[in-house]
Amino acid sequence: MNNRINTKMTTHQQKVVSNIQSFVKQKLANDFSGHDMAHIERVVRLAQLILEDEPNANYFVVILSAYLHDVIDEKVVFDVEVAIAQLHDFLQLQNISDDETQHIFDIIENMSYRKNLNHKRKLSLEGQIVQDADRLDALGAIGIGRTFYYGGHKHNIMHDPNTPPRTELTETSYKQPNTVINHFYEKLFLLKDMMNTTTGKKIAQQRHEFLVQFVKKFEKEWLGEN
Repeated sequence: MNNRINTKMTTHQQKVVSNIQSFVKQKLANDFSGHDMAHIERVVRLAQLILEDEPNANYFVVILSAYLHDVIDEKVVFDVEVAIAQLHDFLQLQNISDDETQHIFDIIENMSYRKNLNHKRKLSLEGQIVQDADRLDALGAIGIGRTFYYGGHKHNIMHDPNTPPRTELTETSYKQPNTVINHFYEKLFLLKDMMNTTTGKKIAQQRHEFLVQFVKKFEKEWLGEN
């Protein structure tokens, strides 16, 4: 646990975070989709960065939600309902309030890109912070690496110029196989305009520009151009 967390929480809250870290490490130990513990730690650090400009947010709820946001995600777990039940049981053992537990579930069950395709889910300030932090890790140099890593994990081809990006996505169609490069157009290029917080928007703009330059170069090289 980093020192910034130590100074922002009570002794009990620090113990809960430590327990959560161990729980998440165990749940994501065998992940090879880019949703591993390294991703989680980056999202936590990004959430902390955003929190510096959001003094009214519940720091404890943000940190726990940032750590837990992928442990019930269908991209990561085999059975979502079982994962939800296990997480609920685990949180009950941590002696945190029912309101905090419900708040965490409200965030992690509604923050994903896919869950917001059919209609935008309303998130609390804490949820908006975690959503921004998670989306920021899909952008920039790390975002490029994770995109190709996940594409390979799902056996998707890198690129096909004859397969244009889809312009109308639903929660169902989003899960259908596609090319890695199309994912930039269908999701990643759109994220900078979906950020909730001032800090998130600023970082997203910088990382977005890196993505755009990368894809332009990739497509030129694909065609044999320099």
